Amino acid sequence: MSAFIESMITRAQTSRQTIVLPEGNDQRTLQAAKAVMERGIADVIVLGNATEITSTAGDLAGARIVDPATSNAASSYAETFFELRKHKGITLEDAIAQMADPIYFGAMMVKQGDADGMVCGACHATADVLRAALQILKTAPGASAVSSFFIMALPDTTYGDDGVLMFADCGLTIQPDAAALAQIAVSCSESWHALFESEPRVALLSHSTHTSAVANPDRDKVIEATRLAHEMAPNLALDGELQADAALVPAVAATKAADSSVAGSANILVFPDLDSGNIAYKLVQRLAHAEAYGPITQGIAAPVNDLSRGASVEDIIGVIAITAVQCQATERV
Repeated sequence: MSAFIESMITRAQTSRQTIVLPEGNDQRTLQAAKAVMERGIADVIVLGNATEITSTAGDLAGARIVDPATSNAASSYAETFFELRKHKGITLEDAIAQMADPIYFGAMMVKQGDADGMVCGACHATADVLRAALQILKTAPGASAVSSFFIMALPDTTYGDDGVLMFADCGLTIQPDAAALAQIAVSCSESWHALFESEPRVALLSHSTHTSAVANPDRDKVIEATRLAHEMAPNLALDGELQADAALVPAVAATKAADSSVAGSANILVFPDLDSGNIAYKLVQRLAHAEAYGPITQGIAAPVNDLSRGASVEDIIGVIAITAVQCQATERV
């Protein structure tokens, strides 16, 4: 594992949080749960049939197994869900049926304080995870939208903070307008503060640096997003529009954006749309051999994080550790 994830594990161990894992039918998740408990990274609740889970994973070394189908909490969870969603036409019978879904049950555990955070998505689509989280937990106070980011840990420590960068949004927001892009940038700075001791330095990326390209809607969107983000967080180190090399390379920044406090040293890269963000993180992961952790969500009222369906056991352990640190930060607020 990268030095970044080891640092997250060390921090998680200082104040153990309770993380619910709805995918008790996924072998990778069970292996990760066992490792998390053995290392004292978090307290773990695994959802599913106890007999099936133990026959697959053996002794989970102290993890709590809860079956939504037989849990004593299911009826009270259903009543709460009914109250949350009855304005949408949900009946109590619908709510009872919905609580049989482990993702909804897990989100309700977080809602009711029976767990601090949730990690899911090894065998479910992102839409399934976020739907449950937003219906039950809603958006965080002050957040206008939910977005996501990846933590990229590169073996080359030249860029970012010792090789660690945040990429956003690479997993959720398809075509953000200027206001949404500004919110993503500010949310990323808050997420950085929750995870790291250093200050965020946010670059809003474009094919243009400080109007070097001719005026066009794509360039102008990023310029407007930068203006709005400065209004939202006037003390934040943030600049745009910046080309990727101007954001990361001091020598390039000196020629393209010499007056910028962010150019050449950015640790957060905000991409103008989902296409560019998703393509970039996968290229960096494969070509630069970076470890990619995410998509980590931001803007939800409690930490709920998605997994790639291609996630390895080590990836799941890493996301659980990150989620636990996010929970610790939520405790401090």
